[in-house]
Amino acid sequence: MIIASTQPRDAASVDEYRQAEICRRVSIVRHAPMKDAFVESLTTAADQFIVARGKQKTVIAGSHWFSDWGRDTMIALPGLALTTGRYDVARSILRTFARHVDRGMLPNRFPDAGETPEYNTVDATLWFLEAVRSYLAYTDDLDFVDNELYGVLTEIVSWHVGGTRFGIKVDSSGLLNSGELGVQLTWMDAKVGDWVVTPRRGKPVEIQALWYNALCVMEDIARRLGDEVSNHRYRAMAALTSGSFNRLFWNEKSRCLFDVVNGGPPDASIRPNQIFAVSLPYTMLNPARANRVLDVVQEHLITCFGLRTLAPSDLQYRGRYTGDQASRDGAYHQGTVWPWLMGPFLTAYIKVHGRSEPVRRQAESWLSAFQDRLSDSGLGQVSEIFEGDEPHRPVGCIAQAWSVAELLRATVEDVYGVRPEARTSSVLEALPV
Repeated sequence: MIIASTQPRDAASVDEYRQAEICRRVSIVRHAPMKDAFVESLTTAADQFIVARGKQKTVIAGSHWFSDWGRDTMIALPGLALTTGRYDVARSILRTFARHVDRGMLPNRFPDAGETPEYNTVDATLWFLEAVRSYLAYTDDLDFVDNELYGVLTEIVSWHVGGTRFGIKVDSSGLLNSGELGVQLTWMDAKVGDWVVTPRRGKPVEIQALWYNALCVMEDIARRLGDEVSNHRYRAMAALTSGSFNRLFWNEKSRCLFDVVNGGPPDASIRPNQIFAVSLPYTMLNPARANRVLDVVQEHLITCFGLRTLAPSDLQYRGRYTGDQASRDGAYHQGTVWPWLMGPFLTAYIKVHGRSEPVRRQAESWLSAFQDRLSDSGLGQVSEIFEGDEPHRPVGCIAQAWSVAELLRATVEDVYGVRPEARTSSVLEALPV
């Protein structure tokens, strides 16, 4: 028997260590949110990404080469720590990142050996607000948010309005502009030397969806804390954002959303980013437009392992993730399938169509491929990415936090309807356009 540990261990206690680990793993499964083999497997997988950073908790984005990334952590937090009932872990993670907010921005990556955190992200901070909303929905722990987070959240909005790093600033339309030459700020962040593969400077569609969602989250928290002045201000800001979004982002020709609007011809690439304008708790789209966005994504991007990052009909589409690093990075967001996107897709699908039995069966059929492939790469895990072309070979990291987390969250909350009492607007409720 072999002991592998980052701390000194007594070899004579090997049987004790083994039994303790067996009990710990049994306990994890016992606390799964529901009795379901797939959910129990994902719950076990989720535990492997939660690690310590000093005295607090954080999330390792993936194995074998990712550390803790702000964006990945916030996207993964609801699935890893809230659906599984680990509210203390969620609270610790939110506290850890809140303490490192600088100029209204969440760190994108914590380097090792105490180096300065990197802040080159526009979406991690906005996902932080969505993670706070989800935490409140599960715990109703308003005291924690008031005492430790509300001041930071208020500062975040102020910096985004006034302007912070990398050209991140709300303009007169109420939409959030971002980007500088040679810098990749959204989750589509592949860069090869000086080549930013998908720069997306200007106003990316998911950033506007996240910004609107953040304003609505702030409006609700301000109302619950009795901060009426802020409540009215956030409501007015959200109304302006919604009107501008519907005017500028709707692609009438394709009957879906543009991917990026930047002052020139808008980017009409069919990408999965528009799904967040439907899946997030607060949406700017009316039901007809939400339905059409879902149809386009389903028609062009859905696979059995998640959403492609670009429609196969696009000339830039890359269906294979092979070759040297430059070739792989060039394909990373140009057709490669990302399992974590199945989470927001399923959320959007059930929001639009309701949770009838046929809808639920369809959602389960999309999940069935994952149930059969949990041992393809990492044992009991879900890979970072899959190739866009069939047979969709698993590639990238053998285990990815947001892949596991979003599948777990969507399965529990959306497919089976095991979710906290919502404190958000009704499904697909939108301000008048």
